[in-house]
Amino acid sequence: MNNALVNKLEKIMNRFNIIEEELSNLEITKDINKLQSLSKERADLKGLVEKAVFHKKLAEDILTAESWLSDPELKDDAIKELSILKGKVSEVEGDLKIMLLPKDPNDSKNVLLEIRAGTGGDESALFAADLARMYTKFSEKKKWQIEIISSNESGLGGFKEIILRLAGRGVYSTLKFESGGHRVQRIPVTETQGRIHTSACTVAVLPEVENVSDVNVKPDEIRVDVFRASGAGGQHVNKTESAVRITHLPTGIVAECQDDRSQHKNKEKAMKVLCARIKDKEVNSQQQKIAHTRKGLVGSGDRSERIRTYNFPQGRVTDHRINLTSYKLEQILDGLIDEFIENLITQHQAERLADVEG
Repeated sequence: MNNALVNKLEKIMNRFNIIEEELSNLEITKDINKLQSLSKERADLKGLVEKAVFHKKLAEDILTAESWLSDPELKDDAIKELSILKGKVSEVEGDLKIMLLPKDPNDSKNVLLEIRAGTGGDESALFAADLARMYTKFSEKKKWQIEIISSNESGLGGFKEIILRLAGRGVYSTLKFESGGHRVQRIPVTETQGRIHTSACTVAVLPEVENVSDVNVKPDEIRVDVFRASGAGGQHVNKTESAVRITHLPTGIVAECQDDRSQHKNKEKAMKVLCARIKDKEVNSQQQKIAHTRKGLVGSGDRSERIRTYNFPQGRVTDHRINLTSYKLEQILDGLIDEFIENLITQHQAERLADVEG
């Protein structure tokens, strides 16, 4: 391990010890904000510190094993032990390098998950409903909170658009590579001649803007329209103008919400969606500039990019960014997408390491 990495780890371990001492101080623990801040920092550093301690122990074990080499009776065992220990050290150092990569500031945020039907008409809308169910099932397994912010239903039980709010630990860091074009190949329920059709949906994973005031949106830059909600909801939706549409005039970005009976709550939700979309547009603009100088297989955030194909006749799902194919289509649509997510994260980490080391 190079000296820079050793020095960085020593600083982190010293900081962790200081936090431990401060948390044991009764005066500090009376300050709730300070307590929460220190507890979060401790939780963020704990895994890294534990890995660093393990690395230190391995280094000590290597020194012990090397001291056996001079003893003819222990030499063979020492050689075997050193081979095992050095393999472990290499693995741990790789883990530490990944853990020391700069954190995405959005990783700990909740998300607004937008699913929008694309080409394919009713079949695309039905596929949007399948994707919404897939992510809902996955979120349930993760014990995340799930809230429907907005939905625009189509015929046959599909969605022209649906926006979910997912809240919990590590939501954005887990789902951020799901943004992009999702394609389905299957025989639609409306197809009478048994032909396979190709349809598509776009998925956007937007980090939630916790405080809308953090996004610079001036009152004179938005137009708010209210209208009567459509779809399910009984007679109420036909009598009350509770639905809200907000347009950001400088960018043309639009957000609307009609799922709640309260106009005030719909406006609040629509504003959150609008701010998340504005922030996302700014980030995408920055990423596109970076992309000109660096080829990224994962995490480009390009909504037009086809990232995954769900082929029903063959029962397979393929992620085109990492060339990973699974023949567990039914289980995947039932929320079992862990294999794809884990491999996407691993690929992204490998790219970032290559950037840092190259």
